[in-house]
Amino acid sequence: MLIFKRDLEPTLKKNLFKNKVIIIYGPRQSGKTTLSKRLLEEFGDDGQYFDCQLIEVRDCFEEGNPQKLKDLIGNKKIVVFDEAQTIQNIGSILKVFHDHYSGIQVIATGSSSFDLANKIIEPLTGRSLEYILYPLSMSEIRKTKDIDKKYFMNILKYGSYPEVIALDSIDEKEAALKNIATNYLYKDIFTLEQIKYPIIFEKLLKALSYQVGSIVSADELSRLAKTSPATINRYLKLLEQAFIIKIVRAFSNNPRLELSKAFKVYFIDNGVRNVLAGIHQDVEVRDDKGAIFENFCFTEIIKKNTLITFPSDLMFWRTRQQIEIDFIEKMGSEIIATECKWGREDVIFTKFLSLYPKAVVKVIRVEDFL
Repeated sequence: MLIFKRDLEPTLKKNLFKNKVIIIYGPRQSGKTTLSKRLLEEFGDDGQYFDCQLIEVRDCFEEGNPQKLKDLIGNKKIVVFDEAQTIQNIGSILKVFHDHYSGIQVIATGSSSFDLANKIIEPLTGRSLEYILYPLSMSEIRKTKDIDKKYFMNILKYGSYPEVIALDSIDEKEAALKNIATNYLYKDIFTLEQIKYPIIFEKLLKALSYQVGSIVSADELSRLAKTSPATINRYLKLLEQAFIIKIVRAFSNNPRLELSKAFKVYFIDNGVRNVLAGIHQDVEVRDDKGAIFENFCFTEIIKKNTLITFPSDLMFWRTRQQIEIDFIEKMGSEIIATECKWGREDVIFTKFLSLYPKAVVKVIRVEDFL
């Protein structure tokens, strides 16, 4: 099996045994289990992996009784609790355990921020370090694959989940991606949240897949899905917390000239978006190839941000005259404005620079990734 070297791994190793519980969360099938097991490798018999979905493991988690969990761990120095969000009151349990046995390095992984954050991060405030592991970035893929234009077009179409990238056959890639998009990604939402209208939920996903990179509103989406804006807002939040989409809001220091309440929706993985949109053709022949490339550029930015201690705020910019810039990254007083272009057309930043003269501006094109 092909194992990918993740860019996050050195950061995680550097922060082991710093008296902090390490939490790794992100989409299902993004490689959290593989990464956590790699962290254990160099510790040999001093490390242990536990699947929290197994009943014999779950029985050892008892709030207020750290000794029961210590009996499970034994003399191990470092342990991984995989799919930790399946344990009730997991954050409170790990807090008590950490306070009693701070010398043991605990790594907890989970696939849903709406559940994992509430159950782990909040009770462990001041006792944990949190990281997100997304599907593979281009830098991670390049470590094991040679990327030419044809291969890059396949990444734009099929996305960058490790299982999908590892497969060579297009038929196998399509089958694996469909399995991820239809079986795995919604598991947390349907298991942990009450979805009263699954048909509406599916209509919303399809509508979002067609509007990648476009400005949308809850009112517009509610009309498309034939439900209330309140339901749309709830479903959008769940989709974002389950690492399926991410909402990007408008950047504005001058509300009179710029849109400040609009938002866009991007997908965490191109392949998932394309499955939901029912795309079968090659990207190069599609009318929405610009939107597909823009979504890909978005995923690269958020993956880069996971490696930064103080990541940038990611937004877009648009004036009331519909002058638009795809992405604005703001880090303190520093502003980076980025346009993603499939073709060679010129990009003019004159209006934006007249308002933000100290901003850095750049254009990303397909060839920049080859």
